Amino acid sequence: MNPDLDLALTRVIRAPRATVWRAWTDPERLARWWVPAPARSRVERLDVRPGGGFVTRLSEDGVHYGPHVDACFIVVEDLSRIVFTNAVDSAWRPTNPDPVAMTAEISFGDHPDGTDYRIVVRHGDPAAKKRHETLGFIDGWGTVTEQLARLAEGAA
Repeated sequence: MNPDLDLALTRVIRAPRATVWRAWTDPERLARWWVPAPARSRVERLDVRPGGGFVTRLSEDGVHYGPHVDACFIVVEDLSRIVFTNAVDSAWRPTNPDPVAMTAEISFGDHPDGTDYRIVVRHGDPAAKKRHETLGFIDGWGTVTEQLARLAEGAA
């Protein structure tokens, strides 16, 4: 991790790694935690393999959905790591995503109490990192990680 370019979050989720992994790789489960409540998410594409597309939409009212994420998976290591970027969209076209281009690495490890869950979000320059931080990285990613934990721990 490069502290000048990257943001990170770690948490122990009190559920088996396979359960947490399933919450990331099953479209129905992902939609339940992927955006901070009370907003809602709709998963349009979740092709969890290297080169596969990752497309979600966001709704504040549960009726009208707008763009949220259009990304491409780079690395998928079953039950241990997912890496995706929004700098390349689901059709493999370079993009300039709003609000910031990033590459996110999510790691799932064994922990005596469940799953060691780690996120590192990489940015191309310090200004992009600062922008993401200012927009609420900790609140946003922290909230959805809490929602993921509640879902996984309830399913365990």
